[in-house]
Amino acid sequence: MPANKVRAFLDSRGVKYVTIRHSPAVTAAEVAASAHVAGRDFAKTVIVWIGGHLAMVVLPASRRIVLHDLRELLESPEARLATESEFRDEFPDCELGAMPPFGNLYQLPVYVAASLAAEKEIAFNAGSHTEIIKMAYADFDALVKPTVLEFITS
Repeated sequence: MPANKVRAFLDSRGVKYVTIRHSPAVTAAEVAASAHVAGRDFAKTVIVWIGGHLAMVVLPASRRIVLHDLRELLESPEARLATESEFRDEFPDCELGAMPPFGNLYQLPVYVAASLAAEKEIAFNAGSHTEIIKMAYADFDALVKPTVLEFITS
């Protein structure tokens, strides 16, 4: 089961979390609706190339990255969305498109939207299209140590 890696990591650190199983859903908006989590509160993980390296961008499910602004924030003219074929092998334990925002488990930097960092909790795909994890944002921040950015999203 894909969520085992994330759950094992959280359990080994004594972190409290809740798992929510839901009917199969693919898009972040569908997952949020299926699990009864507001789209602005559900974190989706987007894989991008930044300066020749893969990275995770985590933002509310209801928003989209404005790549021009991401390039400016990161001072990287080469920031772009990664294709599924470019990152598929990086997440062998995850269903495609259901990667949890734990870049530290996959040796990837994580950039998170300030709007999510301001929330008390964070909910996200747990590696599958049928399970999410909900936990305190403070615990997520302490474990992942993401870079918080004032994303301009659409």
